Amino acid sequence: MEPDGSRESPPREGSSFPGPWPSSALGQAFSQILHQFAGQESRRGKARNAALRDLSAVLDAKECDQLFAGSDTSLRGMPEMLGQVAKALGKYAAPPEGPEGGGDRHSEVAEKAAAVGLLFLKLLRKVETAKNSLVCPAWKAGLRHLAGPIYIFAITHNLEQPWTSPKSQGVAGQVLALLLQVTECGSVAGFLNGENEDEKGRFTAVMGLLKPDLNKDSWKSNPATKHVFSWTLQKVTRPWLSQHLERVLPPSLLISDDYQTENKILGVHCLHHIVLNVAVLLCLLDLFPILEKALHWKGDAARPTTHCDEVLQLILMHMEPEHRLLLRRTYARNLPAFVKRLGILTVRHLKRLDRVIIGYLEVYDGPEEEARLKILEALKLLMQYTWPRVPCRLVVLLKALLKLICDVARDSSLTPESVKSALLEEATDCLILLDRCSEGQVKGLLAKIPQSCEDSKVGNYIRRVQQVSEGAPYNAT
Repeated sequence: MEPDGSRESPPREGSSFPGPWPSSALGQAFSQILHQFAGQESRRGKARNAALRDLSAVLDAKECDQLFAGSDTSLRGMPEMLGQVAKALGKYAAPPEGPEGGGDRHSEVAEKAAAVGLLFLKLLRKVETAKNSLVCPAWKAGLRHLAGPIYIFAITHNLEQPWTSPKSQGVAGQVLALLLQVTECGSVAGFLNGENEDEKGRFTAVMGLLKPDLNKDSWKSNPATKHVFSWTLQKVTRPWLSQHLERVLPPSLLISDDYQTENKILGVHCLHHIVLNVAVLLCLLDLFPILEKALHWKGDAARPTTHCDEVLQLILMHMEPEHRLLLRRTYARNLPAFVKRLGILTVRHLKRLDRVIIGYLEVYDGPEEEARLKILEALKLLMQYTWPRVPCRLVVLLKALLKLICDVARDSSLTPESVKSALLEEATDCLILLDRCSEGQVKGLLAKIPQSCEDSKVGNYIRRVQQVSEGAPYNAT
């Protein structure tokens, strides 16, 4: 292809790249190819076919060996441009929008996919060559922009679907294998999650590309998107999936809520995977805002009871009589998140929360003391959200916290000193917060204890409460 001699780049439809395209002849060639993909509707068929031929010629040209030569200022912006080209190629080979077409349209898509796949193989080989060269430092930036669109293309056409053929599946499989090789990933899971703890995976980038086609108005336009999403989701397991819950839960719910049985099954399959790989109670907390969208509070009426209220009520009902330490830890671990979610509305559950908190503070639960530490965290949140109700619970809470401090200070078990210290610090913070919520009443009730207390350690913590109450700095949150 002969590059356009004009220095002015043509319009870039749908481009998110803010700066100018590269000004080199190579940059002009890629810019012209993008222009052909974005041509007028009546000319798109011929223009896009010509663009494929031109792109193949450019990738075969010797000049293309300098594609990732970052030292050439005229090639700045080339990685972003290559990302735009990869997106355009993926869109060109995508199944037709709207209701899935018949056999002729599907065979046409398979042919396009096979042709695009060969171009992606050429492009990835250019990246691999640059990677092994000392004079092409920009290959990492190029791969960062190419990896997501190429992955989505490969999964779209690698799975057996109405729009694929043995040939297109074979080419897409080769593209996926070469992509994993170039990114030095041993598997798709490694590509998405990262091969080790220090490496950031590409799942966020892939979901960013899929997101525009996964909302309620667009998810049925491209029949491949739901399958790419579902297949990709299955490759992301615990512990990585938890951090992506906000990205994967809405589309899973959307697909499962469809009237078509096929989509219902696919969506439930996605939800099942999420529940298996994300802490269930925390997963429910992210579900509630979606399930409760229709609930609107009017100021002249009581706030409606929510799903979160119902689940917390159920949890507290099971927490109170539970004596098995493993379950007590599990319940306690999730209690702060529910208090934080409900905020001031936890006032509805105060009576049972009081009983649960006091009951759990009384019981030693092993060297790590996970349950009691989490209960103290929940208590601090509870006092912050429901502080007007705290004074009437002052005596009960004060007794429970003082008993805990005395028990831990005198504890001669194998509990590590760091854990004891953490418990004492948290209990002291709760006493300080209790004093503030009760307008200094704690200080008055504790006034004579330091003089009469035989345990110097306990006395020191009580003095700390009194000193902070008198205006000394307090850093607890």
